[in-house]
This record gives sequence, C-alpha cells and structure tokens, in this order.
Amino acid sequence: MVKERKFFLKFKMAFDRSFINVLMLGLAFMLVFTAFQTWGNIQKTMIESIKLDDENFKEANAYYSMAIIYVFLAIFNWTSPSAISVIGAKFSMLIGGITYLLFIMSFALPRVWLLYVASGIIGIGAALIWTGQGVYLALNSDENTISRNSGVFWAMLQMSMFVGNTFVYFVFRGQDQVNSTQRQIVIWTLSAIALSGIIVMVFFPKPPKKQRIPDRDTDEDHVEPPSGPIEALKGAVRLFFTRDMLMLCVTFIYTGLELGFWSGVYGSCIGFTKNLPSRKELVGMSGIFIGVGEVLGGAAFGILGSRTNKWGRDPIVIAGFILHIVSFFLIFLNLPNSSPFTDTADTAFITSNAYVAILCSFLLGLGDACYNTQIYSILGGVYAEDSSSAFAIFKFTQSVAAAISFIYASSLVLYGQLGILIISGILGTITFVWVEWQAKKVIVAAGSSQTISEHSDYKAQ
Repeated sequence: MVKERKFFLKFKMAFDRSFINVLMLGLAFMLVFTAFQTWGNIQKTMIESIKLDDENFKEANAYYSMAIIYVFLAIFNWTSPSAISVIGAKFSMLIGGITYLLFIMSFALPRVWLLYVASGIIGIGAALIWTGQGVYLALNSDENTISRNSGVFWAMLQMSMFVGNTFVYFVFRGQDQVNSTQRQIVIWTLSAIALSGIIVMVFFPKPPKKQRIPDRDTDEDHVEPPSGPIEALKGAVRLFFTRDMLMLCVTFIYTGLELGFWSGVYGSCIGFTKNLPSRKELVGMSGIFIGVGEVLGGAAFGILGSRTNKWGRDPIVIAGFILHIVSFFLIFLNLPNSSPFTDTADTAFITSNAYVAILCSFLLGLGDACYNTQIYSILGGVYAEDSSSAFAIFKFTQSVAAAISFIYASSLVLYGQLGILIISGILGTITFVWVEWQAKKVIVAAGSSQTISEHSDYKAQ
C-alpha cells in the first residue's frame, strides 16, 4: 500500500510538472506570435502605406515576402530534426524566436532587399521553432494527455490573434491610411512583445522523464527514433514515405493553403473593399475574431481532451471542414472578386457587410483550430517515438502549401482561391479520417491481443 501511494505521488508530480511546461510553452508562443501573426495579418496593409511615403519601397510585395518565409521554412524543415538532435528543442525554439524579432524590427528601416533577406531568415527560424515546439510538446505528453495538451497549447497560442489585433484595432481606429508614426508604434510595440516571449523560452524547464509506452512496433509505418543528426535526416525521409504519413500530407497541404488565406489574404480583402465601412480598423477586428475562434476551439478540445480521446479525432476534423465550407460560401457572396489586390469599389453578390465579414473570420479561426489541434494530437500520439521527424514533415508540407498560396494570391482572383480551398479541403478531410480509422484499428487489434493474452495466462494458472 505504501509503495502504491509513493508511485501515485510520483506520477502526480510528473504530470503536474509536464502540464506546467506545456503552459510555459503556450505562454512563450502566445507572446512571440502576438507579434508575428498580428504583423502577418496587417503586413500587406502596412507595406502599401510605406509605399505612399517611400518611393524606394515601390517594388516590395507582401505576398512574395510571405511566400519566401514559407519556402525557407519548408526547405529547412528537413534539417531541423538534425539541429534538434544536436542543440535540443529548447535552444532550437530560442534561436527561432530571435529571428521573429529581427523580422519585425526590419520594417523600422524599410528596404526591399532587407524585406526579402529578413523573410528568408525568419523562414529558417520558423523551421527550428515549430519542430522544437512539436518535440517539446510530445516530451511533456503521453497518449492520455496529448489531446488535452494540444488543445491547451493551441488556445494559448491563438490568444495572440486576439491580443495583437485588439491593439491594432485601436491604433488604426478611424483611419483610412496608416501614417509613419502609427507604423513605428506598431513595429516597436510588437517587437517588445516578441522579446518578452523569447525571455520566457530562456526559462523552459527540462521535460520530466517518462517510461516508453509500447506503440505500433509491428506496424509498417513505425520508424525508429534517430540517434544523431544524419540519422535524424534519414529518419525524417523514411517516415515521409510511409503510407499513413503520405495520406496525412494531403491534410497538411490543406492546412497550409487555408493558413495562407486567413493569415495574409483575407484581412487584405477586407481592407481593400471600399464598400465596407471603417475597412482599415475592420482588418484588426477580423484578426481578433479569427483569434476568438481559434481560442474557443483550442480551449474546448483541451477541456474535453478525455472525451475526444473516446470519440476519436475524425468528428472534430469533419466539423472543422463544415465550418470552413460555410465561411468560404459567405466570403464568396460578401467580398468582390478583385479584393485580394488593391483598393476596389467593385460590388459583390450581396452588399458587402461588415458583420458577415467578421462572422467569416470567426468561422475560419474555429475551423482552423479543429484541424490543427487534431493534427498535433495524432502526431504527438501516434508518432510519439519520432516526434521531431513527424512535426518537421507536417511543417514542411504545410509550409510548401502556404508558400504556393501566397504566390498565386498575388495574381489569382478571390473566387479562384476559394475554389482551390474547397477542393483541397475535401481531399484533406477524407485522408485524415482514413488515417484516424487505421489508427483506431491498430488500437482495437492491440487491445484484443492483450485480452487474449491475459485470458491465456489466466487459464494457465
């Protein structure tokens, strides 16, 4: 009895420490991405305002900048497991966080060449910070807590959308154009917030040790965890070409395309639609409600983590798909076809309505939370023994798709972009559900085998 009590206390301490680590992880990312996601939402608007004051910045293109970020993120994701095997998850995240700070600060001295160089640098840093985050989350979770921890982390991360865009809303309130003083206020305030997140990363504790849980050793998709930087790269490549991971990549592609849309294109569409009242401050309001949707989704799945383990991940992803389809249809009706490019007085199918635009922002955020929390859950649970490679593949595939979305966003009309999102959303949802069903079969089969084994042992006794 005494031994059992000691074991329970040790387990409780390890659990509490792990959850505190997850909370610190969420806080650091909330701060860093309060700065970056807010900037991404307004970058097109800010660059266009700089062009009015600086002739030398005429050639700058916000969509190209975001495309460069995701291209570099995609390329260097293949090396991030190797980097993590050498310097660890904590220092990988720390280095990545610094690049986010440098990117935002670069706009204080607007130069076209600096914009694109900084975009490449932050892409490298993003590969480090996101793969490091996935590993750190997995190290502080197990099969029973990964859904809860993923939901809590995602809710805290997406608080950044709410906090940052609330700030932007009040700075831009009542303004049709953003002036130099307002730009400097935004740049240095967001830089200070990013710096505070980096400071939190400095104090990340080591994850508690945990016993290895038997996993899908007999499954063809199992890949042994890497033992060094070269093996980490080889392991990531091997895992990429397994059946289930290739299927999941279709889902990752969709999340990348819709990420590019809601983080860079949709806010610009609102800001460029002249038929919307107070359209510049509405950009900030849109970001706030995307954040509200993200936070509510992450919080709900965090609180209901134990129940979602029983339901499975597929109903949540299907719900996210339905939310996105509704939002795409409303955007199609509410915003003009030319709104991704520049100020337009063109009419939409209905009279452009601010309330409908904000509703769509909320639906985009809530649907995105459905997809991403369940992706984190399946990667941190099914691929717990090779989490660095799994998360690197996720961010690689998502980043390639996001880069592609920003490239075609500069020339493809709104309706064309929505069509691509609908088709990729259908395919991505189907493939995720298929992989989830395969994972359930493995768990059921493993449970049946264990029952048979226990029954045989009982008979032998």
